[in-house]
Amino acid sequence: MASTQPSDESAPKLEADTNITKLKALLKSKDDTQRFVGLALLKSLLDNTPEIQNDEATVRDLWSHISPRFLDRLLRTGSNPSNSNAKHMLDIGVSILYTFSILLPAADTASASFTARIPGLVAAALYSRGETTGLLLQLLYTLVNSKDGAETFMGVEDTTPLTEIATSHAMVLDIFGRAWVHHMAGGAAGAVSCQKIDAVIHTLSVLFKGTDAVTYLAFLGNFLSQAIPAVIPKNPKWVSTTASYIQRLVISRPAPEARAAYTSAAAALLQAYPEQASELLFRDTTNIEKPFGYLFINLLLIDIRSSIPTLLASLNSPGYKQTSKRLIADFDVLCIFIGYLVRSLEDESLETLIMPPDSLLRIRKSISETMSVTIEYVRDRWDAARSGAMGFDFNARASKAETATGSHHTLTWDSMDDAVDEDLFMLSALRALTLWLREDENEQLRSEGTGIMDVLMELYIGGPSKRDFRPVILVGLEGLVTIRQGRGAFLQQSGWSILAESLVSTIHGHSEVKDEGEARICVDIVRILLAVAEAQRTTEESWLDLITGVAAWDVPDGSTACLARDAHVAVLQLCCTVLVQANMGMRSRYRHSIGAVAGIAAQVHRQIGHLSEYSEQMEDVVATLDRLR
Repeated sequence: MASTQPSDESAPKLEADTNITKLKALLKSKDDTQRFVGLALLKSLLDNTPEIQNDEATVRDLWSHISPRFLDRLLRTGSNPSNSNAKHMLDIGVSILYTFSILLPAADTASASFTARIPGLVAAALYSRGETTGLLLQLLYTLVNSKDGAETFMGVEDTTPLTEIATSHAMVLDIFGRAWVHHMAGGAAGAVSCQKIDAVIHTLSVLFKGTDAVTYLAFLGNFLSQAIPAVIPKNPKWVSTTASYIQRLVISRPAPEARAAYTSAAAALLQAYPEQASELLFRDTTNIEKPFGYLFINLLLIDIRSSIPTLLASLNSPGYKQTSKRLIADFDVLCIFIGYLVRSLEDESLETLIMPPDSLLRIRKSISETMSVTIEYVRDRWDAARSGAMGFDFNARASKAETATGSHHTLTWDSMDDAVDEDLFMLSALRALTLWLREDENEQLRSEGTGIMDVLMELYIGGPSKRDFRPVILVGLEGLVTIRQGRGAFLQQSGWSILAESLVSTIHGHSEVKDEGEARICVDIVRILLAVAEAQRTTEESWLDLITGVAAWDVPDGSTACLARDAHVAVLQLCCTVLVQANMGMRSRYRHSIGAVAGIAAQVHRQIGHLSEYSEQMEDVVATLDRLR
């Protein structure tokens, strides 16, 4: 006869269910003492019962029995130092919220039952102690990782309890940064958000005086690099304070973590406030002989030269992201410094140079050496990614290798996360390299640069995908085509046809009218092709494909933006140069296209010829084309 007694296996479960039922009754009680006891028992149950921890439905059911108002009261009372039980109340309130935040999925922690607790948690931060503070900050970080959580956090009027402990708890900075990023992603960022962000950063900049400010600089660098223009404060007071922290750290020659922090902050500061930050970081009126800018840039150059040779081998190592992020900041600072240096040398109103002449010569040499190493890296990285080994041509992989194990393609070596044409490090390195190739009249370095002409042209063909390399490459080509070797490599790598096709495609799609960036690209292309055409002195017949393409151009109306008009005039001037240098036979074969281009020029002249800045140029274009018809 079957026994009616519960089995040994079902007894513990029955007891657990009974305990949970009693616990729920305590949580739903109207008596605060019983509720408090219920929370304490619940905390113990969750900590010591793996079966419940892994049962999402049970955890969610238990959470639904907790009174949100009671939790708020615990946080509020726990923030009152005069209450003798404040610490225990705050400890249990925070620990319960934290425990459920890690047991429930993100969708639950993004709900109002959690996010509505954010104001109370912020207020309690200043009065929490020890382990509770750590749990509270981790909890806040979890809650602001959602749109609703970030919005609630941004609505907190007084975040002083958090900022006051920021110097001793780095996670406070992570909370602010994460909340601001999610707030921006939600599309609600505006003037009010900007004011709040400005106020918090200003407070932090003051509070970090007397410290090394490493965590503050790392936080600011991360935030500014992700911030949209709408939330970046205009002319904030904390820029000069931040610059002083950077200067102090640079001079102290700190550990790698601190170097990464000040480099990141400097790059972000220079990109957000180029004029103000450049004056603060690159010009030193207190030390004319050994200015801070000279020391700073030299340290960055040394970092690049010492790190790049080992970078390729570590593409898929755990430390690559951190190293490449630091080097990206190095190159970004260097790029802005080059621009600042060029402008300062051309500015006749400046009474003194930004550093002594001998320092300028030394830093020029150091930059060129660094760029030479950068060229080697770009070459090696591209070859490894495309053909499987450094120095191999891409065509080396066109056929399969025949081995004892069969026929197969050779292996390539590239990053698993970011392919060579998508890696932000490649873009940052090339941005600085190409700018220096254009601005520094160093024929030796430009000669080395021609060795990556194929890389530049392939990256250009890739167009505006994940990373748009086109503007960067055009800057470099402008410098490379000034030497014979550069022009030869440019033509050998089909540079003319690639850029001409890009130019024609842009104006046919009227992209230069819709996007100022595309208009600038058109003008840059024309500048490069003009330099090549004028240096060659004779037109190759293949170049006349440009004339055929322009002849089919449907010119937009005259209400185009200024940059688009610049592009239109530049295209027609390029056509004139190509046709003038073509022989009579070529022009005869293309007479119909020449006639069409002349008609287009007349149309453009009617649209913008009355404007003083274009009248003389368009008159020359129209007259030249009429003569060649």
